[in-house]
Amino acid sequence: MDIQKNSFLSIEQLANQVINAPKEEKAKKTTTADGLSFGQILSQKNLEENGLKFSKHASFRLADRGIQISADQMNRLEGGARKAAEKGIKDSLVLVDDMAFIVNIPNQTVVTAMDSTETIENVFTHINGAVIM
Repeated sequence: MDIQKNSFLSIEQLANQVINAPKEEKAKKTTTADGLSFGQILSQKNLEENGLKFSKHASFRLADRGIQISADQMNRLEGGARKAAEKGIKDSLVLVDDMAFIVNIPNQTVVTAMDSTETIENVFTHINGAVIM
């Protein structure tokens, strides 16, 4: 924008500058000093304020198999979800003691839960990161 010549950029010109900006410049605008994106910070803050929810499926699995989660284990599960959010993971495997949880980080929702008897195959699908607590 050149104020001295009284010429301003049109919306289209400004949009083109933003769209065509180098990737490094775009990355600077979308991350904090810690290197976190807005979405990662939002996920972290939501998790800190609201804690994790359990989907109907995960709740059924826990009840059906008699899996009990102590307060300490729940704190570690939430800590694992926070770490996953910090790293930008969307769907995370969080291992706590002999239990495995698949957590959708953006929704702060435990999607499914398994104990050691169900993790015999050691195959987990539809995740893009894992946290061991």
